[in-house]
Amino acid sequence: MTPGARRALAAAGRLFYERGIHAVGVDLIAAEAGVTKKTLYDRFGSKEQIVVEYLADRDERWRAFLAPRLAAAPTPAARILAVFDASRDWADAHLVKGCSMVNAHAEISDAAHPAYPIITGQKAWMLALFTGLAEEAAPGRGARLGRTLMLLHEGALVAHGLHVFPDAVDQAREDAEVLVGAVAE
Repeated sequence: MTPGARRALAAAGRLFYERGIHAVGVDLIAAEAGVTKKTLYDRFGSKEQIVVEYLADRDERWRAFLAPRLAAAPTPAARILAVFDASRDWADAHLVKGCSMVNAHAEISDAAHPAYPIITGQKAWMLALFTGLAEEAAPGRGARLGRTLMLLHEGALVAHGLHVFPDAVDQAREDAEVLVGAVAE
């Protein structure tokens, strides 16, 4: 990716997250990135593709942030809690307005939109992660426990982004710890 394209993607990501996908046009992205609209269209082809790349980049950065924390956790239960710990740290640094995928879905609910599979794929990946970890922690109970952990996690991210109450992710982590302890016994 060229330096101009990287600047454009960074500007688009910041603007989409801060203002909303529909509120941001290619003129603003180009101006913020210091590139021409022609550069944007040459590199990305369309605003829809910029949205796809913004969301894919966000998902890749989250997964890269989470991976070493999962690898360092010694047990399945610890790996489950590591997801919540990572989410708290990620939320503090990157989720002032809540989960970018949830926010994007509020604007893009059409399954035909090219960004839709990125949005739903990220959430499917999280569910599969929780389900796999839950099955390791509580064999035979992974599907239900994984769904419950996902609900705790996603609810915490929404509460964090809406500033419903402080420390939403920490509370979800505490609840997950109690739940995993009770189910794994």
